[in-house]
Amino acid sequence: MNTKTTLLSLTFAMFCTVAFAQSTVKPSPKALGGDRDKHGCIGSAGYTFSVIKNDCVRLFEQKPQLKEVNPKGSYTSNATVIFSSDNKKAELFVPHSKSSIILNRTGDKANPVWKKGKFSLSQKDNNYKLKESNKVTYTQVP
Repeated sequence: MNTKTTLLSLTFAMFCTVAFAQSTVKPSPKALGGDRDKHGCIGSAGYTFSVIKNDCVRLFEQKPQLKEVNPKGSYTSNATVIFSSDNKKAELFVPHSKSSIILNRTGDKANPVWKKGKFSLSQKDNNYKLKESNKVTYTQVP
């Protein structure tokens, strides 16, 4: 073998080795807590951003929890409500919405109602009902 052939063979062997090594390297798994959203909330730890609290919260730890009235699947989903400190706004988290919905309070103190678009949240005797397009979809979990 001459020098030119040997050099070409070595170059080809090195190329094959590098290509094989790159194809067998597995990407490293995402670091725990590496899924922070634009607010810094870690979704894999159950956190989502609350506009009213201006902080990351775990929805399942918030009160009140509202339970789906007529579930369509084999499971029942929950909605969560977070109230502003002055009780004039209610932040609604429903499973079928990409983000929370801020409802504004109307009505009197005895019969408060928070509304926005097709959503209406009412309180009677310390129990909450959520209507969507005038149909009760969620009620408070006892």
